[in-house]
Amino acid sequence: MDERGTEVHIYHEGDDDPAKCTARRLADEGEARLHERYDSLPRATALSPYAETALSPADSPPIVVFDSSWKSAEEVAEPYDGTERALPFVVSANPVSYGKPFRLNTAEAVITALYITGEKEDARRIASYFSYGGTFLSLNREPLERYAVCETSEEVVEVQEDYLD
Repeated sequence: MDERGTEVHIYHEGDDDPAKCTARRLADEGEARLHERYDSLPRATALSPYAETALSPADSPPIVVFDSSWKSAEEVAEPYDGTERALPFVVSANPVSYGKPFRLNTAEAVITALYITGEKEDARRIASYFSYGGTFLSLNREPLERYAVCETSEEVVEVQEDYLD
């Protein structure tokens, strides 16, 4: 990764269609570093759908993302020895999971994490690489802005609950 943005590391299982793999695209654009070995990942804030604590602006980059199929996500994320955080409610805009909450692809997860942790310009730049990136930001504008002004994970959860009501 070059010096343009926030440090993003992706554990890459390689079980996606290479032509549709957003992790590879992020690496090709110089926005992320792919890791094929678990032990090469840095200790960082790792995104996991199984974490008990929500990501908040109090968490800081670097960010680790696990790029795997939804079927193997639990096994992949389980042994990580860093700080794990779950993303709060946002909906997907990618063509495979459009409109589905919590069914983000790797790029959407990275965009969400960067936005919430205050790296909005990096999030917008990464969104620009994908045809649905602008749609993703538009669909989720209100919750992302609200999450980004929170101070703690607890506040993020409160905002999420309020938003969903």
